[in-house]
Amino acid sequence: MPSKFLAELSNDFKQLFETEIGYDVIIYAGETPNVKEIHAHSNILCIRSQYFHTAFSNKWAKKINGKFILKKPNIMPHIIEIIIRFIYCGNIELKNLQVEDMLKLLLAADELNIQQLSSYIQEYLIENNADFLRQNPSEILEIIFHERNAFEILCDFCVERICAEPKNWFNSDKFLSLKPSLLELLLKSTDLKMNEIEIWEKILNWCFAEQKVENDPTKWSKDDEEKIKESLKRFIPLIRFYDIEPEDFFYRVYNFKKILPQDLIHDLLEFHVVPNQKPKSDVLPSRFSKLGSSLLNSKVIPLFASWIDRKDPSYNYENLPYDFKLLHKSNQNFNNGFNATSFHRDCDNKGATIWIAKIQDSTQLIGGYNPLDWNGNCGSKSTDDSFLFNFTDITNITTARLGYVSTSIGAVYCKNNQGPSMGNLYCSNSNNWIYGVNGDCYPQLGISANITVEDVEVFQVIKRQ
Repeated sequence: MPSKFLAELSNDFKQLFETEIGYDVIIYAGETPNVKEIHAHSNILCIRSQYFHTAFSNKWAKKINGKFILKKPNIMPHIIEIIIRFIYCGNIELKNLQVEDMLKLLLAADELNIQQLSSYIQEYLIENNADFLRQNPSEILEIIFHERNAFEILCDFCVERICAEPKNWFNSDKFLSLKPSLLELLLKSTDLKMNEIEIWEKILNWCFAEQKVENDPTKWSKDDEEKIKESLKRFIPLIRFYDIEPEDFFYRVYNFKKILPQDLIHDLLEFHVVPNQKPKSDVLPSRFSKLGSSLLNSKVIPLFASWIDRKDPSYNYENLPYDFKLLHKSNQNFNNGFNATSFHRDCDNKGATIWIAKIQDSTQLIGGYNPLDWNGNCGSKSTDDSFLFNFTDITNITTARLGYVSTSIGAVYCKNNQGPSMGNLYCSNSNNWIYGVNGDCYPQLGISANITVEDVEVFQVIKRQ
């Protein structure tokens, strides 16, 4: 019954808008010669939009003969009419609109401060026009980037698409004309799946194109050097120079030393030449590709670090206390699946580790943290700091369930013929593992009693100095 009343109410407001009874607002939408006059009611507009409330209460909307006058030349008539109908009726139909019109509608909804509509349009675009967005992520980012906080949902989607397949975008003709602020946004991402040396060379090419100079330092004038330095300056802190291999650094970075900060060049030379030398300055976390994982999105890394330290609120990328180094990787295409011997060969005597395993034919990911080690062939080991976790959908980190050890004896189990067994989780020398649902060493996390894993990865947890 309530839904019937709401439908009738919506229809009554629709009739009020269409019949224009008692209207006191005139909106002139569009540019000459395509201006259209739209009539509305100020009370309804005010209660549904802060933009209109401010316009009418602060009197910056002119009032002539008892009617408010608003001019919106930057919004096309059919776009603002869709928005006004939404304000009156509370519903909207997008399926017959082209993507270009939906983007115009999105920008207009933001300008008129109708957040509910803005969020809905973004979600609708992602759900129903994902192919178009995947093919044109940079063009869409160019449109919405200036208000990326307002369009966070859509902006994040486009950035993720570019980061997932960056070479298509970096190699396109449009890349060289990209706005520097947008390029900066992408370089900040730890999910950019490219080798750092390739990223460095693409940034150089962008700078050369912007300053119209050749990619040949021997032909640069002093003025050329200064111009390139200025273009490059904002990107230098975002490039993971310490992740570039020594040979690539020498042949593909060092020869551009004249346009790089000299203290950075000195630190990099020392890092590559002096044995066991660590970076002297704070460095950004390695990107997704450098992590080497086929299973993890880098967004999970701060979460792991926070679980280890039992920290709430969570760490972010800027204050991570740990590095995660891939030690072991096995999947169903190698050695007939999981192999305990190779697991111990790669992971014994490496100290604290986090392991993850993907459940076959699903997006479920389980794993655990062992703060000790995996060596010894000694059976159970005791700790109060271990934990197990379960992502029911690894593409959505909010599905994570975490369980710290409740019985320290037997928290970790080390045997040469087993994998990362922990408490009531038995990891056999195969892809078929068993989880004791009645065990009490760890809380129940929704892991099935019999599980088949198809990918396993183990990361060494290294405390940052």
